[in-house]
Amino acid sequence: MPADPTGATGSSGSSESSGSSGSSGQPSAPRSPGPPGVDPSVPAVGRVWPVGAGPGARPAVLRGWEPPATAYARGHRGVDLEAAPGAPVRAVAPGRVSFAGRVAGRGVVSVELAGTGDPPLRTTYGPVRAAVRKGDEVAAGDVLGALEPAGPHCLAACLHWGLLRGATYLDPLSLVPPWLLDRGPSRLLPVLAAPTG
Repeated sequence: MPADPTGATGSSGSSESSGSSGSSGQPSAPRSPGPPGVDPSVPAVGRVWPVGAGPGARPAVLRGWEPPATAYARGHRGVDLEAAPGAPVRAVAPGRVSFAGRVAGRGVVSVELAGTGDPPLRTTYGPVRAAVRKGDEVAAGDVLGALEPAGPHCLAACLHWGLLRGATYLDPLSLVPPWLLDRGPSRLLPVLAAPTG
């Protein structure tokens, strides 16, 4: 079965996984939500988070990347990021919208990322009420749409963010460079005294 625009295959895309598969294909310990191991096949081209309280604000990862052992096995083919219904969903990097529509009753937007090889990397965002159309060029930070209310995928409102190269699922957090992944909120410090001189 070919991958659909959301990156889901089969009916178990949102089910829990008891483990993940390493590059050797052998099961390894489950990965908890949070920063991934760096995937050298994925360039860190992300410039913004797809959702968040403000520029550079990192959203909470509600559920992390849990790669399936086989194409149709249980797993989580992306990450779930905390966000409120109606929140703007942004392109993480420049590219072209390859899909904007509904799949299985939920809104989905997919973006092929510019300059990421052949086949190009493709990010997926759902559930999103699309504000873009197939073929639109987007820059990092451009609004793709608004987050739709929570469905059966998350207990609370969340954005499911996926990444594929062709039909191969990858950890979308690998797109995020360390300066953005580890970035905390900006803080302004008080000026204690005016400079003299």
